[in-house]
Amino acid sequence: MSVPPPTDFVGRLPLKGVRRSPPPTDCVGRLPLKGVRRSPPPTDCVGRLPLKGGVVGMSKTLLVVGGGIEALPGVEQAKALGLHVVVSDINPAAPCMKIADDTFVASTYDIPETIDRAREFHEEVRPLDGVMCIATDVPLTVASVAAELGLPGIPVEVARLASDKLAMKDRFAADGIPIPWYSEVTGVDHLVSINNERNTTLVIKPADSRGSRGVLRLVGDVDLEWAFGEALRHSPSDRVMVEEFLTGPQVSTESLVLDGVAYTPGFADRNYELLEEYAPHIIEDGGELPSHLSDDVQDAVRDLVERAARSLGIANGVVKGDIVIFDGRPHVIELAARLSGGYFCTHEIPLNTGVDLVGNAIRLAVADPVDSADLVPQYQRHVSQRYLFPGVGRVVSIGGHEEVATWPGVEMVEIRVSPGDTLRSVDSHPARAGLVLVTGANRQEAMILAKRAIEAIDIVMEPV
Repeated sequence: MSVPPPTDFVGRLPLKGVRRSPPPTDCVGRLPLKGVRRSPPPTDCVGRLPLKGGVVGMSKTLLVVGGGIEALPGVEQAKALGLHVVVSDINPAAPCMKIADDTFVASTYDIPETIDRAREFHEEVRPLDGVMCIATDVPLTVASVAAELGLPGIPVEVARLASDKLAMKDRFAADGIPIPWYSEVTGVDHLVSINNERNTTLVIKPADSRGSRGVLRLVGDVDLEWAFGEALRHSPSDRVMVEEFLTGPQVSTESLVLDGVAYTPGFADRNYELLEEYAPHIIEDGGELPSHLSDDVQDAVRDLVERAARSLGIANGVVKGDIVIFDGRPHVIELAARLSGGYFCTHEIPLNTGVDLVGNAIRLAVADPVDSADLVPQYQRHVSQRYLFPGVGRVVSIGGHEEVATWPGVEMVEIRVSPGDTLRSVDSHPARAGLVLVTGANRQEAMILAKRAIEAIDIVMEPV
């Protein structure tokens, strides 16, 4: 593959520098309002050039379920494509609510409420042409809205399978998809029995949570009663499962499935250097692109992702995979029917490959044609991401981040905490304090730059 061009990968001004979470100002100078909010002026508040492929069409309207900070680049992208963007969120001051053309307030997890508000908007304000989520784990809400309003999307039962880890594993097992050994856990005594019978490390997790909440490795002297309670506490349906912890390299994949064929430009090595430090919690500290795995193994992973998507019934849509290479063979840990968080889909994949995965997912959501050729990597630029872990206590001050954001190769710095915040021990991915995202001439250079950037950001803490 050729060396990437020096220009921005989608022809836009770089989204570079420090991001605070959430941004302090509204780029179009408006205040968030409860309920439906009308359109802003037709200017581009982020001042960027149109994306490759031209404008989708001013007549089309897209609902984005979830308005968090990580969805912001995707919403900006949909607007740059010429779509009228509606955002729903429980928080009327959510970052995406500030730049959306219209909004309504509804919990992303409350399916009936979101359907009711979407139908009201669809019938009384402006017809919707599509619905999607970006960096928000609510594919069942999205599919339910799509089904109710006759919009493009995966079937509700497919989304339900992809949102229920136990049901997903049952389907994979029936279809011969390689997965870790697993079992539902009905109580503490059951967990103790399973742990005694299995001569291996187990992971306990909620059957239907997200963001690594309640996910624990049963190692050392972990109290099994506590572990069961933690997993149960994070399950909306009060269901818990265990599965075997398979040792080996883990990768994150992201694909767009078109007519049953999975195109997988997203392929990152996950970094678990802090696995023991934060045990029993399983905390990922970024990762690297492109993968260090051999071409044969990568091809096997891509084939497995396509088979797993077919097993779930996803013929057209987004598929995010968590894969482990165990004993030389890829196994599915989980598969999600949505665009990823952590800026993987919005930043890492396009920086690494030149593929505009989010833009093509947006087109698919509003039933615009997607050319599979646009999902083929144009090059392989080296990308590294690392997170901030300042420790436990109260944040006194934050420094160095603005300077780091100016360094060559630093593509993004995000600070998720503020002075006065009280930080507890990291027990899930949302508890991480910020991140850096960098590029380099090679893998080692990118990793060193990411490490230097993290070390140069000074978050001063005091005990509480």
